[in-house]
Amino acid sequence: MKLLTGVEKHLDEIISDITCLVETETYSTDLKGLDDGADKIKKILTARLGANIKIETIPAEGFGDHLVVTVPGTSGKKALFVGHYDTVWPQGTLVQWQQREKTDATGRRQLSGPGIFDMKTGLVQAIWVTKVLQEWDLPRPTITLLINGDEEIGSPSSRALIEDHSKGSDMAFVFEASHEGKVKTSRKGVGLITVEAIGVESHAGLNPGDGASAITALMEWCLEAVKLANPVEGTTVNVGLISGGTGSNVVAGKATAKLDIRLRTFAEQERLDVALDQIEWTDDRVKINVTKGWNRPPMEFTPASQDLYRELETTALEMGKSIEHTAVGGASDANFIAPLGIPVICGIGADGAGAHARHEFIYPDSIPFFIALVAGTVSRLA
Repeated sequence: MKLLTGVEKHLDEIISDITCLVETETYSTDLKGLDDGADKIKKILTARLGANIKIETIPAEGFGDHLVVTVPGTSGKKALFVGHYDTVWPQGTLVQWQQREKTDATGRRQLSGPGIFDMKTGLVQAIWVTKVLQEWDLPRPTITLLINGDEEIGSPSSRALIEDHSKGSDMAFVFEASHEGKVKTSRKGVGLITVEAIGVESHAGLNPGDGASAITALMEWCLEAVKLANPVEGTTVNVGLISGGTGSNVVAGKATAKLDIRLRTFAEQERLDVALDQIEWTDDRVKINVTKGWNRPPMEFTPASQDLYRELETTALEMGKSIEHTAVGGASDANFIAPLGIPVICGIGADGAGAHARHEFIYPDSIPFFIALVAGTVSRLA
């Protein structure tokens, strides 16, 4: 409780840091905006953790820079804190934002803005957890803060960096937003599947039999793929895009589909991996090529992560609070960490709602609790 009340005294400063980041727009593909955002983060890091900290800037061609800060601890343990500063909001969104602050029906204060929930508040919380542990001279592991600039587009340039820093860590926290105040202990893996059908063109009226429709074969393939979904296991298969043909009077010579697959376990990923290659279609004159991109592996709630969650529960009880956890369908950088066997908790950031929506908001009164929760847990495990 002492830790919580201590953090509460700094809430205005914490909100100031969040506001600074929210008012610097950092769309995932806007390199100028990302550079500005990285500069603001460096200033906050220096202000909160001391002018002598070493901030490693890792350039990523075509993406936002990644920042790595290592803060020495008092033990041989290591903790990894992960967060991203890129958002889904293009430059110019901020000036169009309707309402930055209001109270809800219960009188609870809300702060709103592009990226405030996903995940600039969590990013600031990670910095403040580190500050609290350092400034109060609490027992603590060596903490590595890894801040990436490409998460919203799949972390293509930061995945290897995250995996490298995860190895050897005793615990990891990904400061993505919570889900209705619950931390996230399981996330679905993501498969991005591209299917290309090559058929034989012909005139649809004069000689239709000479043709082999790529569209018809692709439709058959997609209908079979959708049957691979398993609601009991949480596996979904969505045909999100389909295109093909050159005209209604032409038997289509080419067609393409893009699918999104979500699954909770590696066992399901292996099943889908095999099953997608075994789908059959009627006309063998059509050739179908399947390109499978398993964008993120599933984040399973492993025994190691269960132990870490129980430590969070203990810390919450010590503060007279309680926590809950949940599984979600969306992926994050925690999906890269869990398969390595590292205990990891995600969704330990902001409490609020509206990720990727124009009503995106946080409850600022929840911030001190989440900071104290992580700080207390990390300190006890040091």
